[in-house]
Amino acid sequence: MKYIAGNTNFKLKNSAVTLGKFDGLHLGHQLLLDQVKSFKNQGYTTVMFSFLYHPGNLFSDKEFELIYTEEEKYAKVKKSGLDVLISYPFTQETRSIEPEDFIKTVLIDKLDAKVIVVGSDFRFGYQRRGDVKLLQKYEKVYGYKVIACDKRKDSESIISSSAIRSELKEGNLEAANAMLGQPYSITGEVMHGRRIGRTLGMPTTNILPPPNKLLPPCGVYASKTLVDGIYYPGVTNIGYKPTVGEGEKKGVETFLFDFDQDLYGRSIEVILFHYIRPEVKFNSLEELRLQMLKDIEDAKSHLEKMR
Repeated sequence: MKYIAGNTNFKLKNSAVTLGKFDGLHLGHQLLLDQVKSFKNQGYTTVMFSFLYHPGNLFSDKEFELIYTEEEKYAKVKKSGLDVLISYPFTQETRSIEPEDFIKTVLIDKLDAKVIVVGSDFRFGYQRRGDVKLLQKYEKVYGYKVIACDKRKDSESIISSSAIRSELKEGNLEAANAMLGQPYSITGEVMHGRRIGRTLGMPTTNILPPPNKLLPPCGVYASKTLVDGIYYPGVTNIGYKPTVGEGEKKGVETFLFDFDQDLYGRSIEVILFHYIRPEVKFNSLEELRLQMLKDIEDAKSHLEKMR
């Protein structure tokens, strides 16, 4: 898959393209991707067009939290079978472009779009003035076809990135995972910690997600960790490790069951399935050790039920 990120100097030919924010790559997004991929065997270049930074970041002092970071999104889209992923720079100029100009300069001149797949509520251009009707208005002018997909539903609720964020913030992993169509995960490089887990007989991996990564509440989770294509069951703590005095940044610490390899400096993916309990400050390391043993049993029990 070709990856074009952070620049506008590209030119594709004969593309079938889907456009959107694609935060989370949930079941609704996957419907759009499947539509685009259906044109691949007709000779089209299949493209996903998104923005390098979420639009909420541009004019706000607060970082907009993403379900999946740019690096995580790239890794997931790479497995999808698409030909090209474009993460277009979101700048003042991008924000100010008129919808008609976006169609001409980006969709036609840069992408040579022949098929455009979007959600029925898709908006684009300055002040979000562009919509599906505007895209359809120019179908005959530029010779492309618009496919507008309705929102997917989970039972009676519409699947959306905002709904998934709400569930994640409440620690409702099962509900979030159902809408995502795959378990929520956190990817990062294993860093050196204070080796407290090893002291307790339970060595752990530590990763430090970027500040714009949306994390569920501080606490303990049943998890699996992907290492070199193999999933290892475990238990994960998200938080500040108050018992051992570490508290500057929120980290992700995982104990892998029946695993004894050096992972320092390697990239792993921690996949969360179930919230077990909140993070607690214990009075002693021994008290922490006993609770960790209980957490391990709780995580094993939950993961066993998933089989």
